[in-house]
Amino acid sequence: MSGRRRSRLPLVAGLTLVALAGTLEAGIAGPAATPPSVELRRIGSFEQPVYVTQAPGESRTVYVVEQQGRVIALRDGEPMAEPFLDITERVRSGPGESGSVEAGLYSLAFDPEYASNRRFYVFYTGPDGDNFIDAYRRERGAAVRARRDSRQLVLKISHPYADTHNGGQLQFGPDGMLWISSGDGGCCGDPWDQSRSLGTLLGKLLRLDPRASRSGFRAPPENPLVGHAGPDAIYSWGLRNPWRFSFDRLTGDLLIADVGDDYDELDYLTRAAASGANFGWSMYEGFHLRDPARTGPGPLIDPIHAYGHQGSRCAITGGYVVRDPALPQLYGRYLYADYCSGRIRSLALPPLSDAGVPPAGQVADDRDEGLHLRFPTSFGEGNQGQIYVASRAGPVYRLQAGSK
Repeated sequence: MSGRRRSRLPLVAGLTLVALAGTLEAGIAGPAATPPSVELRRIGSFEQPVYVTQAPGESRTVYVVEQQGRVIALRDGEPMAEPFLDITERVRSGPGESGSVEAGLYSLAFDPEYASNRRFYVFYTGPDGDNFIDAYRRERGAAVRARRDSRQLVLKISHPYADTHNGGQLQFGPDGMLWISSGDGGCCGDPWDQSRSLGTLLGKLLRLDPRASRSGFRAPPENPLVGHAGPDAIYSWGLRNPWRFSFDRLTGDLLIADVGDDYDELDYLTRAAASGANFGWSMYEGFHLRDPARTGPGPLIDPIHAYGHQGSRCAITGGYVVRDPALPQLYGRYLYADYCSGRIRSLALPPLSDAGVPPAGQVADDRDEGLHLRFPTSFGEGNQGQIYVASRAGPVYRLQAGSK
């Protein structure tokens, strides 16, 4: 952890998700890309899919989250007759005041004990613009369907300033806790200074135990603000719009893809090192010093990778460290994409120090995998490490070894 970053990229104008969306179909990229060692196998088409996952112990079923407020279950490759969950009446979706299409149902996380307790959690924007984490239960028996009357509020994240930068990821970590990424509240460089403020849940990585109470949640006692001023659920801060984060299923290490204004960045560290960490926004964006007055509390974490919005790139779509043995070409590499260019890329992760942080400087081994798709909204990981990727245009794919 250097506590200081180097300016490496020229300042360029930011691009919105809507203005510069790519138009390429899934397949091989242009002549500059190397021949693909993996292929995209389509598993289905949906209405604006934004997330893909599996439930513990359910190897035959894949769940696809649709932005408008539905979750579709595929059993043995075929969609079930009814949605697993439909909460469209609770979800704000579609263009907001700024023209953004960020609002909606974002992600889904199954309880590690789902097979016995039938609990799962969803993250969405409500009609008034606030964000919600709700718990539901599946119906008893063999039915692949949620009980709509089982809704229980876990957490409400007030979002009063704009209709963008909601964050959006739910993920149970290797520690059994529920981790949540929230955006800084939207607009023009965090003018309300939410990201570094320890009095708000905006611009944060949150960690909580949603099962320890009949209502709401319990904050784990080792969270850094427990016993101090600030919400107990906060684990780290200094994030702009961390749409996707993930844990390496082999090591348990944390990777956060933070969508920027002029630069997108990837942060990589151990879970322990993330406790009380400051990821730099809005003092820094990527390696670029943006506002030296916004120092913020906590040790400053350098990203391992950043890129500016040159060409057709506009917003990083974070993925996973590949641990699928059927993808030896990608094994151990971190997979990600960009929403506007649609290109799928991977990079080799550097070794972490004894303090749990990477060495200073940007990774060198970052490569184009020769694949692209329209508007990649999210990657997904199956129970055996399978990697999926969703296109907001409709298709969802699984990555498989190339046939050539």
